Amino acid sequence: MLSEKIYTLRKKRGLSQEQLAEKIGVSRQAISKWEGGLSTPELDKLKALSECFQITIDELTGNQAVSGSGDTAKGTPASGRGEGSRVGVVFCLIGAVCLVLYGFLTVIRPSSVDQINESSMITLNGTGILITVFVLFMLLGLILILKKK
Repeated sequence: MLSEKIYTLRKKRGLSQEQLAEKIGVSRQAISKWEGGLSTPELDKLKALSECFQITIDELTGNQAVSGSGDTAKGTPASGRGEGSRVGVVFCLIGAVCLVLYGFLTVIRPSSVDQINESSMITLNGTGILITVFVLFMLLGLILILKKK
């Protein structure tokens, strides 16, 4: 939340509300309202805040984590879900694409389905195994997307 980030960054820099207000050209009351969530800074003030704290506006207003030195932890979302979500989306897409391709294959060339079934050594026929694997990819992807760290 923007109000918490402003407060946290100001404290990490060891600045009072008055000092921060002087640096960016606003009143102390404006800083107090921003930190309390009673109002939000205008775009030019967001730019001044981001320059003061040496971070981007996206990092100030978005979900980017901020390190104690004022430098940014580039590409590291505060919630820690970014990488798992990306991998999850990839797994879901792989599963969905494979299911669609399998569907086309069964319609276009039904004899290939028989070949897959004959090549399977497991009691569940080959097509059942493929569908199960593709669905498992999609489920794994959904789990990774929805997983909370």
